[in-house]
Amino acid sequence: MYYTLTCPNCKTLKKMLKDILPEFGDRFELKTTLANGPVGMVRSMKLGIHSVPTLLINNEIVFRSVPTKQELINKLNSY
Repeated sequence: MYYTLTCPNCKTLKKMLKDILPEFGDRFELKTTLANGPVGMVRSMKLGIHSVPTLLINNEIVFRSVPTKQELINKLNSY
């Protein structure tokens, strides 16, 4: 998940992920990247990420905003 410290939607998505991911056991691991940090800027430019929050699964962008809880669950179930 790419985020910034001042983004309220990022906090919402991060909380949602922390609530939902335990239901999937060890199938997923939440990794976060500060998009406006030095490393995050380079990575986000390479991936074409221009807004946050952006959620990736297996280096594939799956959401560029905060999905509904059901949309997130459905997407995770498809992996």
